[in-house]
Amino acid sequence: MNNKIWPLGLSVFAVAADQISKAIIARWPENSLIKDVFGNEFLEIVHVRNTAIAFSLGHNLPEGLKPVLFILLPLGVLAFLVVYYFRSNEFTPPQRWAVAGILGGGLGNLIDRIFRPAGVVDFISVKMYGILGFYRWPTFNLADSFVVIFGILLLITIFKPEQKKALE
Repeated sequence: MNNKIWPLGLSVFAVAADQISKAIIARWPENSLIKDVFGNEFLEIVHVRNTAIAFSLGHNLPEGLKPVLFILLPLGVLAFLVVYYFRSNEFTPPQRWAVAGILGGGLGNLIDRIFRPAGVVDFISVKMYGILGFYRWPTFNLADSFVVIFGILLLITIFKPEQKKALE
């Protein structure tokens, strides 16, 4: 059971880091540039709010539909993931850590959707120099980073063929 509990420390860390960083950023006025980190516009810390999901998808949806799609649906997905995490013995240790990172990031943004009526606090803005058609990547936060990074790691561990031990 410990091999299932320990990775959840990463979830707790992700939620704490995300919520602390958002509380700090929320002290500045919305749409304000807080810091140009390198002084060349590559990495900026700005305070923006997102009332939708990734890339502001769904911002034009009716207000009555947003809680269902942006709170209840993610809550259901996270609940399913937690139940599957504990009931399944199919995850390898790296996959458990990856799922824990995804859970933490998902919970971080879900907390914002429930308790911050102005929207999820986003604050990391990266210049893209026209790559993929973006001058700047859509602004994001630590929770988003946890979901993306650990989602990629989970996919890598799923699709990477198991290497046989040298002793076998």
